[in-house]
Amino acid sequence: MLNKKTLHDINVKGKKVLVRVDFNVPLKDGEVADDTRIVAALPTINYLLDEGAALILTSHLGRPKGEAKPEFSLAPVAEYLAGLVSVPVKFATDCLGDVAQAAAASLNAGEILLLENTRYHAGEKKNDPAMAKELAAMADVFVNDAFGTAHRAHASNVGVAGELTAVAGFLLEKELKYLGDSIANAESPFVAILGGAKVSDKIGVITNLLDKTDKILIGGGMANTFFKAQGYEMAESLVEADAIDTARELLKNAGDKLQIPVDMVIADDFAEQAQSKVVPVGDVPTGWRILDVGPATVAAYASTLESAKTVVWNGPMGVFEFPEFAKGTFGVAKAVAAADAVSIIGGGDSVSAIKKSGLDEQVSHISTGGGASLEMLEGKVLPGLAALAEK
Repeated sequence: MLNKKTLHDINVKGKKVLVRVDFNVPLKDGEVADDTRIVAALPTINYLLDEGAALILTSHLGRPKGEAKPEFSLAPVAEYLAGLVSVPVKFATDCLGDVAQAAAASLNAGEILLLENTRYHAGEKKNDPAMAKELAAMADVFVNDAFGTAHRAHASNVGVAGELTAVAGFLLEKELKYLGDSIANAESPFVAILGGAKVSDKIGVITNLLDKTDKILIGGGMANTFFKAQGYEMAESLVEADAIDTARELLKNAGDKLQIPVDMVIADDFAEQAQSKVVPVGDVPTGWRILDVGPATVAAYASTLESAKTVVWNGPMGVFEFPEFAKGTFGVAKAVAAADAVSIIGGGDSVSAIKKSGLDEQVSHISTGGGASLEMLEGKVLPGLAALAEK
């Protein structure tokens, strides 16, 4: 596990434990609209309660840009969390200052306190040492369980880790096990599936995975840029003009390791009700655009995945928000779920896609961090992990 200390390496009985969670959840009309990230933190929270610790939870929510804005308050999250745990959840209307300190000071073992949004303060994103010290002063130990922000060096994850004994929570440990160990020691054949709109977002990932994988399957809007690099006419399709040379270079270096679509679903408009048809690569008439990979591509990708032992998937195959253009993504999801492999799904849209397809129980690991999982796939060192204590 990249050799970092975890919850199992420390004794928390009777201690105040500051836990950085990722409660950056979508709110709708002031209520939690998707509780995935809250539920993901429960194993760590429940373990600490059972072990007799007092829990002080910190998180950010949205982008309030360093000031208190009521629509980014964590108050609804505190209320929601209270329905999932066996103890009341106290809420402090600030994460710093007298309010927070008094609430933390009066907290007893077996109780939970959630502090208000850390990004209400500009010091959070600047990794301000004074803010980190003030947060750390409330507790005896620090547990980082927020993989979603592990690629950011902020006061509430990296700063605090410099002030207290800092270990990984169970969610962070699981992410490291899959995105770190499983990939570093991947069983072959190792297949990566990369989709999404932009090649530029995934260049680092493709370059890093070329040495490690047996095949990289390309889909989504980024496939168009590869087609364009091969000289095909793309009509109205999304193409990243300044990434065409890079795509050409990658095709040259990757040889047959890079598998790109052989057919596609095109539409006469970027709309849910657009006319659509399946065409072979390079056959996009004027006024039309590519919105999904076609059935022959899904079949080809499924046959590559059949023998895979390790699969990493980041990014959808098409505009899966429109049912007519979701078939490629769901077809690939089915093939990933059917593979007898360690399967790791990383990043926002692929996670939504696997859940929408109802196959989320059939994959090994679904990552809770979009940007963080991408950076790990690029082989980067994440500051939030680097700051934790070594075993």
